[in-house]
Amino acid sequence: MSNLGLTFAVTAVIVAGFFLLTKLNPSPDERRLGFFQRNGALVGAYLLLGVGFWTIFTVIMPMTFMVDLSFHMKLPPSKQGGPEDVYTLKNYRYFLFGSPTSGDAWNWIHIRAFLVTIWASVLLTLLNFALCYPIAYYMAQSATARKLRLVLLLLIIPYWVNDILRAFAFRILLSDAGFINNLLIWMGVIDQPVDFIAANTALYMALSYSHLLIMIFPLYNAIDSLDHNQIEAARDLGAPWWHIHLFIVMPHAKPGIASGMTLCFMLTAGAVATPLVLGGPNSLWFTPIVYDRFYQLFDWPQGAAYALILLIACITLVLGTLRLAGLKLGEITK
Repeated sequence: MSNLGLTFAVTAVIVAGFFLLTKLNPSPDERRLGFFQRNGALVGAYLLLGVGFWTIFTVIMPMTFMVDLSFHMKLPPSKQGGPEDVYTLKNYRYFLFGSPTSGDAWNWIHIRAFLVTIWASVLLTLLNFALCYPIAYYMAQSATARKLRLVLLLLIIPYWVNDILRAFAFRILLSDAGFINNLLIWMGVIDQPVDFIAANTALYMALSYSHLLIMIFPLYNAIDSLDHNQIEAARDLGAPWWHIHLFIVMPHAKPGIASGMTLCFMLTAGAVATPLVLGGPNSLWFTPIVYDRFYQLFDWPQGAAYALILLIACITLVLGTLRLAGLKLGEITK
């Protein structure tokens, strides 16, 4: 069976399995009132077709095709589907050893880039949480309606600028002759320009900045649902501020925290444009390596294998963290 035929077959099985599960395990609401009765025929059909099309043609089918492609070798079009087009683990072996056949030495360049990407994404996610939690708490529990609109406006307006333009703006800002270096030299703090690009400072700042809103809004929605009387009661009982946040606000906002951190981590680990623009000469982010497999070497099977390795690692880390936090996957959508 060809890659495309296998993709259609697996997609059909997944969709059929999903509908079978919904029939075997109906929710209490669905027993009382059907989907189209609750939403209306027009809106129900739009939701069903729109979400179905989006899920099938932009998620399930591309992922299925990529998984199948990752187990093949790079072949010219004339040999694809022929006797040489067989399933193999050589692409995954190449990630580990830098060779599809030899296992004498580890492929430390790619493995190091992979581990650095995961570790840096975790740290940047924690940094974003530390930056965004006070803002989200202020918006949800302290700000007046007028100040809330002002804060939202100040947060949203900078994101009208394209992500690529923001990356180049950070490069200009933090380059050797950029504004930051000129300001520090003018103030007498440094004598020579600091190479923020080589030190990955610009890369990490841009990645953190790019996902601030993704962290703030889930936190804001979760904290906003907390009854302010609980906070006032804790204050009246003499609880310190750190006790209020650690034992009252954060446990209540746990689904929002998990949602924001999951989105922030996945998008940071999978960022492509920002590392390409702001990556220093000695820095290796894993996604540019995946990009090179596809568009420099034109080795799509190997690129698919590398992308799948990153995806599986990110999903495993997220699910493991949710399990440690005592959260189910469905709770982060609340």
